[in-house]
Amino acid sequence: MSSSMMTLIGQATLQTLYMVLISGLISGVLGLALGLALYTTRPGRFLACPPAFLIISAIVNIGRSIPFIILMVAIVPFTRLIAGTSIGTNAAMVPLTIAAIPFVARLIEGALNEIPSGLIEAAQAMGASPWQIMTKVLIPEAKGGIITSFTITAVTLISYSAMAGAVGGGGLGDVGIRYGYNRFEPVIMLITVAILVIMVQGIQTLGDQLVKKASHK
Repeated sequence: MSSSMMTLIGQATLQTLYMVLISGLISGVLGLALGLALYTTRPGRFLACPPAFLIISAIVNIGRSIPFIILMVAIVPFTRLIAGTSIGTNAAMVPLTIAAIPFVARLIEGALNEIPSGLIEAAQAMGASPWQIMTKVLIPEAKGGIITSFTITAVTLISYSAMAGAVGGGGLGDVGIRYGYNRFEPVIMLITVAILVIMVQGIQTLGDQLVKKASHK
């Protein structure tokens, strides 16, 4: 394999990491907020608001039900508005982020549902405000589940980024399709797949270690 191809694969690897990092950070913050909204507005909770819950839940369900490849095409005008273009790494981060937000929200809601209701009732009895309950009780108690949610999301974003690369989003998916598949170079295809697998294993291992530390605390 030529040095220029190795350089190209190296650049594509950095592009993939960049896409996953930025879209993961943005979707993580927004998904956490949305997950908290889903949990707290559900009937019977301390900020119960059935109409708001139904609306938020419906939006999240719709977002999760749209296949990523269709989402990418459907929001091309919005992507151009945000990124100034519909192709390239920066453009790919727009659909990546939008696809991940409802995914994170449901995972966060599931993690919060594992918290014993007695802890929340005790905080309310002590006069804690809703904001204090969310920041001092819900998030700390669900820390392990939240980290797991972010880990799962990061792994999912890696697979999504490869799909985005196949349609002009850059990264390893782009290299694998253009130089591996289209040019009948199986070695390049295998290298890109191997790098993606290593990324997934690395993120999963890091996530497992963080969950272990959080659970010990």
